[in-house]
Amino acid sequence: MKQVHKSPLQSAGSLAHDADDCLYDPNIRSVMAEFTLGDETLDLEAASAVRTAYHAVERLRSRGAQGRGLSSGALDILIRLNATTGEALSIGDLARAAGVTSRNITGLVDTLEREGLVERVADPNDRRSVLTRITLAGRSRLDTFRQPSQRAMAAVFQGFTPEDLTQLRHLCLRLVENQQRIEYYLEQTEDALS
Repeated sequence: MKQVHKSPLQSAGSLAHDADDCLYDPNIRSVMAEFTLGDETLDLEAASAVRTAYHAVERLRSRGAQGRGLSSGALDILIRLNATTGEALSIGDLARAAGVTSRNITGLVDTLEREGLVERVADPNDRRSVLTRITLAGRSRLDTFRQPSQRAMAAVFQGFTPEDLTQLRHLCLRLVENQQRIEYYLEQTEDALS
C-alpha cells in the first residue's frame, strides 16, 4: 500500500475555525478533552499552539541557518555578540540570555571558534575567566543572514498587522513572566523546606 505524506499546506487544512472565527486544532482539542475528562481545555490548547508555532518558526530558522553552514543556536550567539558592539561576553552571560545551559553554549562557541567566527579572550577583571567576542569574519557571516532572515520572518508573519505582532509579542512575554514567577515561587518553597 502506497504511503501518502501530507504537505504542510494539507496539514494546515486540519485546522478549523470556532464560532468566533478563531483557529483551533480539532485533534488537539479532542485529545485535551479526553485528558481533562471533559473539563475546559483552552489553556492546554493555547500551550499546544504556542509549542506548535515555536517549532514552525524554529524549523524555518534552522533551515535557513543550516543552508549557510550554521545552526540556529550558533546564529543566535553571533547575533547576541554582534549586538555588544565589540564587547566580549562570558559563556554564562550568553547562556542566560539564550535561556540554555552553559554547557550548550560552550559547544556552540567551540564550533564558532573553530570556524573563526568568534574568539575567546581573557577577562581583564578575572584572570580565571574567559570571554567570547565576535570576529570580523563572524560579522561578515552574520551579514549573509540578515536579509534572508528578514524575508523569512516577513513570510511567516504575512497578514499580521503591526498591532497583531505587538500583541503576540506581549502575550508571549507574559507567558515568560508567569513562568519566571512560578519558578521563583517554587525555588522559595524548596529553600524553605530544606
